[in-house]
Amino acid sequence: MSEIRTPAALEAAVRACVEGTAVLDIHTHIYEEAFGPLLLRGPEELLIYHYLQAETNRVIDDLTPQALVALPREAAARQVWRELYEARSPLSEAARGVITALRRLGVSDIRSYEAILARFAGLSAAEHIDLVFRAANVRAVIMTNDPLNPTEAGVWMAGQKRDRRFHAALRIDPILLDWRATCERLVAAGYAVDRDLTAATYPQIARFLTDWARRMGAVYMAVSLPHTFTMPEDSPAARILTHAVLPACRELEIPLAMMVGVRRRVVPELRDGGDGVGRADLSAVAYLCREYPGQKFLLTVLSRENQHEAVVLARKFRNLHLFGCWWFTNNPSIVEEITRERLEMLGTSFTPQHSDARVLDQLAYKWAHFRPILVKALCEKYGYLMDEGWYPTEEEIERDVRLLLGGEFERFVGR
Repeated sequence: MSEIRTPAALEAAVRACVEGTAVLDIHTHIYEEAFGPLLLRGPEELLIYHYLQAETNRVIDDLTPQALVALPREAAARQVWRELYEARSPLSEAARGVITALRRLGVSDIRSYEAILARFAGLSAAEHIDLVFRAANVRAVIMTNDPLNPTEAGVWMAGQKRDRRFHAALRIDPILLDWRATCERLVAAGYAVDRDLTAATYPQIARFLTDWARRMGAVYMAVSLPHTFTMPEDSPAARILTHAVLPACRELEIPLAMMVGVRRRVVPELRDGGDGVGRADLSAVAYLCREYPGQKFLLTVLSRENQHEAVVLARKFRNLHLFGCWWFTNNPSIVEEITRERLEMLGTSFTPQHSDARVLDQLAYKWAHFRPILVKALCEKYGYLMDEGWYPTEEEIERDVRLLLGGEFERFVGR
């Protein structure tokens, strides 16, 4: 194994490795072809994504937030294009991301809205998926799957042929956070549960979760938690988590993924675009890791102010895997800061990024924007070692990059 001894050679080796390594994207909201209309794709879906709707809402006076989000897809996309790409430059990360995605997916005239639409006209879902996966250099993704969505449940129940690049994660938000509204749906599905959460209800909730996790082949269970999440406490969410969710995870031997820090509907008129951020008390995470040492947990946090504490927790608890830069932290300046901080405290024992993509095409820009950040951070860290006479080899760099782009996650979850 030949050692790398100059900064120029180091930068070239790291860049080639990071760009050439196919990613396992461990958290997305995209779907495979079998799910039909749930698979969002194409330029109009990119433009009406709630990040850009919220940004457009800031710069218009002739539409209320309710009217803006109620526009038909074609009209809404053109409205966003006019306001964010014609009336001003697309400097925000979300607006820039659309440009990156379109360019990476083969749009030649990036300023022509009609040319953009024409590039994707007639592209089948299968062709579109292949195009995006190649452009993003993604080998596989993990979806977020809701068995209480009738459209989605029908696909799973039909047992349609699966695309091996798409893996499942069982979303449990409605059960954990809105039990009274969800209870009747489980009753209708044949599970003997009640609103008052009597002792007999918890095994039935656990049975529902294990039934669906096995049907999907779920890699983990996932829940998006508010900034007010607390453990231990005597609340419906805490009781369901303790007596149903964690037992089901243990039986299945899968992790629970916690995405902590959302403040729902700060501006309800904007729907998903109206959600905000709150600083969380991560002592709840410490409690779970400490009280359930045999249970594995995945964690990402929404507030920048929570990032350092999250890294410290991951350093202390071997059953906690830190991943991604979620939502409001997915901006290059913050991603760079978080990635460097994690490398400094965790080495390669974390997953630095996930796309959180809800539109298929977003994969192309999310990973294109992240890879240079990872190159810069790794060059800095390897450079420090070289200053002291520790010279990395190309094989060592390849090993480390594979770990960071999905391999460490696979080791942690045991797959």
